[in-house]
This record gives sequence, C-alpha cells and structure tokens, in this order.
Amino acid sequence: MAKKTKPVVSGSSYADSLDDKKKHARKIARGLARLFPEPECALIHDSPFQLLVATILSAQCTDERVNATTPTLFKKYPTAAKLAASKQDDVEKIVYPLGFFRAKATNIRKMAQALMDDHEGEVPKTLKELVALPGVGRKTANVVLGTAFDIPSGVVVDTHVKRICNLFGLTTSKNPEIIERDLMEVLPKKEWIAFSHRVILHGRATCVARKPRCRECALLKICPRIGLKPLDQ
Repeated sequence: MAKKTKPVVSGSSYADSLDDKKKHARKIARGLARLFPEPECALIHDSPFQLLVATILSAQCTDERVNATTPTLFKKYPTAAKLAASKQDDVEKIVYPLGFFRAKATNIRKMAQALMDDHEGEVPKTLKELVALPGVGRKTANVVLGTAFDIPSGVVVDTHVKRICNLFGLTTSKNPEIIERDLMEVLPKKEWIAFSHRVILHGRATCVARKPRCRECALLKICPRIGLKPLDQ
C-alpha cells in the first residue's frame, strides 16, 4: 500500500506538533539544497570587513545596487583604518545611490572607528561584540558570522526569508526576531547559514514576491502555500 502523505492545502497549518514542524523544515531544507547546492552570499566582498560594510549598506536597498557602489568605496577605503580616517562628505558622495546616505555613511564610519578603538581594526567573531558596533543589528551580525567565519549564530531573516518561510508554514510571524527564533527551533544548527542563502536564491528564481511561479516550483509538493489562493485544478 502506498504511503499516505499530507495534502498541500493553501491557508492551513501544515504541521501541528514540534516534531512535525521539524520534519517539514528538514524536507524544505533538503529540497532547497538540491536546488542550490552551493549557495553564496550575494554581496560582493573580499574580507570580513568589506562584508560588514556591505551588509550595513544593504539595509532597505537591493544587493545589486550595493554591489555597484562598493567597488568605489572599497578601492578608496579597503580597511577599517582607512574608513575611520575618512571624511563624512566623501563617504556620503559614494554611498548616495543607496538611499539614507547620510545615516549609512555615519554608521560605517563610526563602525570602522569602533573596530580601530576596540578590536585593533579586525572584525570580531562573536554576536555580542558585533551587535555592539554602530549600525550593526542581529541580522547583519548573523550574515557576517555565517558567511565570513562559518559560525552559525542564527538565521538571517530578510524580506525573502520573512515572506517565503510564512508560505512554507515554518512561521506565522511577521516579526524578524520571532521568525528567526521559529526557524532556529525547527532547523538543525548545521542548516542555519546556508538555509537563508538558499531561500533568498529561491525567492529570486521562482518564489518571486509579486507572483510566485508555483507551478514551476520543485518544492510545490511539500509547500503548503500558506496564504496563497489554491492553484486551479
């Protein structure tokens, strides 16, 4: 007799118990791993410092725009020492295309100065030390620790992860901190770093925000599509 599987039902809860949620999360993680076996961070960088700067600049801005801007910034200020010694107006002119340019210029300059004052110009490797830096929140710290140092401090929750993990039924929250907590509870720690990269890639390739291409999605059979209208039969 064929093994029965739970049906994909839009708008309903896919998994009830914590064990069910963990099993479902692992299925999703395995499916994403098959689609994106070697995910990489979309932000172009050559050092942990450059990744930290790029991640701060990526707030409310596309990675593509950041990648178009940072080569000029990093050529002039490749290290914390160089950026800490920079002039505000000069940095503002470079990061102007990224929006909120005054605040972003201020944040990365203050962050660079804090690295010089407290960490000998090097990016620290603990969550506590990173979030103490100007302009650095938990999301930014998780990106840097996971991507630059391979340290799974948490799960990065950006707009793609927030939206798609709700569709997956892995969380019911819109709050990034709660979403991260939910994902950390159901995903094995070894998946925390790559999972976010894969969800982001999936969001760009297939599960696009305006109109998810569900019929083309390799994960359709295991995605409950929470909140979406049922597919036409």
